[in-house]
Amino acid sequence: MPDSQLSKQYTWESVEDKWYKHWLESGTFHADAHSDKPPYTIVIPPPNVTGVLTMGHVLNNTIQDILIRKARMEGKNACWIPGTDHASIATEGKVTAKLEKDGISKKDISREEFLKHAWAWKDEYGGIIIRQLKKLGCSCDWERERFTMDEGYSKAVLEAFVKLYERGLIYRGHRLVNWCPASQSAISDEEVNHKEVNGKLWHFRYPVEDSDESVIVATTRPETMLGDTAVAVHPDDKRYKHLHGKSVLLPLTDRKIPIITDEYVDIEFGTGCLKVTPAHDPNDFELGEKHALDFINIMNADATLNDNVPKPYRNLSREEARKIVLEDLDKKGSLEKTEEHLHKVGYSERGNVPIEYYLSDQWFVRMKDLADPAIEVVKSGKIKFHPEHWTKTYDHWMENIKDWCISRQLIWGHRIPVWYCRGGDKDQCQIECKEPVVSIAKPDACSVCGSKDMVQDPDVLDTWASSWLWPFGVHNWPVESDDLKTFYPTDVLVTGPDIIFFWVARMIMAGQEFCGDIPFSDVYFTSILRDEKGQKFSKSLGNSPDPFDLFEKYGTDAVRFGMMLMAPQGLDVLFSETRLEVGRNFMNKLWNAARFVQMNLHETELPSGELDIPSLDLPERWILFRLNQTIEQFNRRLNEFHFNEAAKTLYEFTWSDFCDWYVEIAKTRFQSGDAAKADVARKVAVKVLKDILKMLHPYAPFMTEELWESFKIETESNLITTPWPESTSSQDIQDEIASMDVLKEVISAVRTIRSRMNVPPASKANVLVRSPNGSSEVLKEYESIVKSLAKVEDMTMGDSIEKPDHAATAVIRKMEIFVPLEGLIDLDVERTRLTKRQTELDGFIIQIQKKLSNDNFLLRAPEDVVQKEKEKLADMESELERINSNLEMLS
Repeated sequence: MPDSQLSKQYTWESVEDKWYKHWLESGTFHADAHSDKPPYTIVIPPPNVTGVLTMGHVLNNTIQDILIRKARMEGKNACWIPGTDHASIATEGKVTAKLEKDGISKKDISREEFLKHAWAWKDEYGGIIIRQLKKLGCSCDWERERFTMDEGYSKAVLEAFVKLYERGLIYRGHRLVNWCPASQSAISDEEVNHKEVNGKLWHFRYPVEDSDESVIVATTRPETMLGDTAVAVHPDDKRYKHLHGKSVLLPLTDRKIPIITDEYVDIEFGTGCLKVTPAHDPNDFELGEKHALDFINIMNADATLNDNVPKPYRNLSREEARKIVLEDLDKKGSLEKTEEHLHKVGYSERGNVPIEYYLSDQWFVRMKDLADPAIEVVKSGKIKFHPEHWTKTYDHWMENIKDWCISRQLIWGHRIPVWYCRGGDKDQCQIECKEPVVSIAKPDACSVCGSKDMVQDPDVLDTWASSWLWPFGVHNWPVESDDLKTFYPTDVLVTGPDIIFFWVARMIMAGQEFCGDIPFSDVYFTSILRDEKGQKFSKSLGNSPDPFDLFEKYGTDAVRFGMMLMAPQGLDVLFSETRLEVGRNFMNKLWNAARFVQMNLHETELPSGELDIPSLDLPERWILFRLNQTIEQFNRRLNEFHFNEAAKTLYEFTWSDFCDWYVEIAKTRFQSGDAAKADVARKVAVKVLKDILKMLHPYAPFMTEELWESFKIETESNLITTPWPESTSSQDIQDEIASMDVLKEVISAVRTIRSRMNVPPASKANVLVRSPNGSSEVLKEYESIVKSLAKVEDMTMGDSIEKPDHAATAVIRKMEIFVPLEGLIDLDVERTRLTKRQTELDGFIIQIQKKLSNDNFLLRAPEDVVQKEKEKLADMESELERINSNLEMLS
């Protein structure tokens, strides 16, 4: 037994720091690569090094911690590998902003100087989220913490590039890419957010060469007309048959461009004429390649117009150019009309500016050969998605996969391991020297001309081209290490569905390509967090609470448990602090129950020894049976990744069966004077309590470890490594369960009558039970429990008992329960009180009914206001029904 009793209240502030420090110092989180235990591995989705803890992180990492703590208690070699992602664009943006604040322009310093500033920024701010994850209670193997730009991981990233290049899966191409003018870098399709914009559709008139005719084209981007190289019509469009093979004169320029025919053109849309700008539109790009058109890039990297446009428009921003192009077209009579137009515009996720489709030299990965095996392992069930419906989304994307642009025009990141010969130390550099050399190390000299003037490609790799290696890159692949052999493949990945393409699909491809095996067996997709209005949590809306404010208000365990209660698999989470209050109340309820049990233990030692279950009384057999049922259901739901259902199962058993019923029954045992019954109750209460703590530990690690310290015996370890509870095959005691249900229902019925009839808490009632066929036997056997829990003075049972005057009645399984009210309450006072409330409710109900029958109110009032009025009406009608029933009893 511990020297001190549990405090009256659970104070989480000191408990949380104490136990996390203990776990770290004892090495509990660290896994041994040479252990004989079966490995169980999770790799954390590495948060951006720029990040701070959000409610999304709380949800995601609590789930991972539940899985890893359960595995550790199951005796597995549990290894949860933490780390952070260098986040190229995000970090470069933060560093650039800091430099500008200090009066330094990124353009004015060298690459090496910028990287010094970036590393300094990372060292100062990059560890914030790691410290926050520790505060959340994450039991990560911190000795294995990785960063995607640390030395070993960087080698893995570059090695993967070289291997794919040697396999012919990486190539350099001059292609159209999504371009972010803010970061002046290529970005992937998945980094583009499409927003609906109220814009305009402008119609232009292009004159046909050597003719009085014109064709009319339409666009939402007037400035791009300066890069048009054709007008396309459908070959079967009779309106333009006579124009096939002719040209139009492009307004504002001195160019003529051909009229081409292609079935891609929609005859029914607009005029049936399509302006073609191959260097600035993906569909036009394909038309340009198909028809061998000119590709005229009219943009600089910052989205200003370049020297490929007429002088009046050069160096203008795209917005300025649009304004002047429209003015000039109007002056020339070429602006036919302008229409309001709702359309979608692609925005850079990081830069938050409209993207450009930009023609540039980039590095690409051929994805088809990598995608086919990755499709098969999911279709075959070798990798399972939870919820399963995400499989369709995955399959659709994978079967329509495009080559991946992996180069980024940034400084912070893994620099592409490609070298070019400049030949600055040679009089003549040969044509062949222009071929790139792909190598991690700088080549000593050009293999063609012998020049030592070799320069590295300035671009860096897409962040996802490093994190796709995460499950094995954390183990310094391609080096054959004990960690790689033991902890790869991993077991479960927990992540958000928003990065199913960015990351999940690519990890599956990388695992099979580089290691010949899948990276994980199960993928659990977390829910999207929304506020009570259904809006997605976002910084811009300001509707996402700070987790640390919640930790301080409710305690970390309560936040973790409350989050799990509101996170059903496959459905969005409607976040509500009410659920966190439920979590906090649950922690307090369990703490108080544990304190009560501890106060009633012998001072010198905890109860020990096996329980002879068949010899136990009904309440003890019942609670142990329900415990076994709960363990079985809890484990099954966790194994199915139904974390909220598992939490509810444990919550309901703990709150209702254990705290509300068995602890109250145990109290009667402790006060009965029967030492044998009291000892059995102590053993049972401690047994049940300890199994509750074991199950709850992965959800609420701090409080459970603190309580465990008060109930563990000398031979037991800390809770974090105590064996996990497993259900046993117990004999069927359904008849006895039914008897216990009768006992509970009778007690509840008497309690309900006392509450409804406003019986003072200190007053004891008399109870009469009319029961045919001896159905009240269980009440006779456990009469003392009924009297204690229902506050009954005297209980009379028989099959011919008459109902007393002024008695409240309840019917329980053919038994009639009578509670005489005369002498228990002042009948006249109670009638007056109820009649007054009856009159009030009648008035309120009439008012609300009038309001809800008013069409004007229903049309004008916000939906939530109308709903509240309906709920208020339902509550009042329910209360009125109870009052009428009570008045009938008193009549």
